[in-house]
Amino acid sequence: MNWVTEHNVPAPQPLDQLPRLASETTAERPWPVSVLSQKFHTAVEKWPAAWICGQITEINTRRAGSAYLTVRDDFEDIAISVSGWRAFATQAAAFRQGDRVVIHGKADIWVKQTRLSFIGDDIRKIGSGGGLKEQIDELRKKLKGEGLFDADRKIALPEFPSCIGLICAPQARAEGDVITNVNLRWPSVRFKVVHAHVQGPQCPPDIVAAIRKLDDDPDVDVIIVARGGGAFEDLIGFSDESVVRAAAACVTPIVSAIGHEDDWTLIDLAVDLRASTPTDAAKKVVPDVREQWQLIDNAIRRARMRIEARVDGEIRLVEGYANRPSLTRPLTMLEPHQRFIDDARRRMDIGLRRISDDASLTIEKLHASLTALSPQSTLDRGYAVVQMAGGHVLDDPAAVSAGDPITITLKHGPLDATVA
Repeated sequence: MNWVTEHNVPAPQPLDQLPRLASETTAERPWPVSVLSQKFHTAVEKWPAAWICGQITEINTRRAGSAYLTVRDDFEDIAISVSGWRAFATQAAAFRQGDRVVIHGKADIWVKQTRLSFIGDDIRKIGSGGGLKEQIDELRKKLKGEGLFDADRKIALPEFPSCIGLICAPQARAEGDVITNVNLRWPSVRFKVVHAHVQGPQCPPDIVAAIRKLDDDPDVDVIIVARGGGAFEDLIGFSDESVVRAAAACVTPIVSAIGHEDDWTLIDLAVDLRASTPTDAAKKVVPDVREQWQLIDNAIRRARMRIEARVDGEIRLVEGYANRPSLTRPLTMLEPHQRFIDDARRRMDIGLRRISDDASLTIEKLHASLTALSPQSTLDRGYAVVQMAGGHVLDDPAAVSAGDPITITLKHGPLDATVA
């Protein structure tokens, strides 16, 4: 069954013929959008001016003469856009994100988009106690005092991760940014995605549970907590104490990619690495495959150049050895040594002959001397040597008695005798 009912488009009517009241409009006689927007504007113009208070979560005073602020309620998760010009813009230029203020102004409707805003004409700063920024700053000091932000707690990211754990909102742009850029840089990596609330009261417990789940997974090499940009109050969940402690206690290397480059939350101080955006996180957790291939190609080229240079050097060395006379005419190596040996033999022969002749002459002289001094020579001349029984030469007749045996040595031998 077709539940769509077709109607003819009503022809435009003159303004004076349009229904005066909203209750008088029909499908055949509707109000143009411009009429409704203008009636809203007329109604809002009747509202009285008022003072409002809250905390500045966003402020833009870069354009001279205009100021645009987002002011958040001190107790409820409600915010309002405030704009102002001239004197108000000059006053607002002195304020910063996190300041608690009171603003005087009047509600207004921007007819072009039927958007409600608050036009300020006066802004004043009030005491800082209780503001979100001050509360976060107090928590930061507390956790820093406990050492949760110390550099020695940081863990180095793996150079070539194979599995990345990603924490983000379901169907978030941040998820696509991270996965797309990681796959462009390092296609072989796998993802384990855990979806969680990234703002509101459910954000802190979801993020803590997601961090613990991925930290307990042995396949996950690095964890990325990603969220796109947002107002200050949208990001306060990532400054929750439980989230910061969970990030600090995470054993797996963890990277934060919360908001834009100018956005800072306490989780950024506790994680191992802070990325300015989800895209920046993708670039920091994985290398660029093209750069790695380039490094490999350069290394291979340098290795080949060194090997070729080494081989060429060895070839030249071998060729140099092969062309040496010692290898082409090896006997030439022996010629100087042979000459040395021949000379040595000749000198040794001359020296030995001279020594032998000198020794023979000396022996002859000694022999002649010994012969001249020999007792045998005396015996040869007719003398005799008389010895007593003990072998002593007898040189005194009184030394023996009659009957003593004696030995008389003559030229041709000894003769035994007895003293008479």
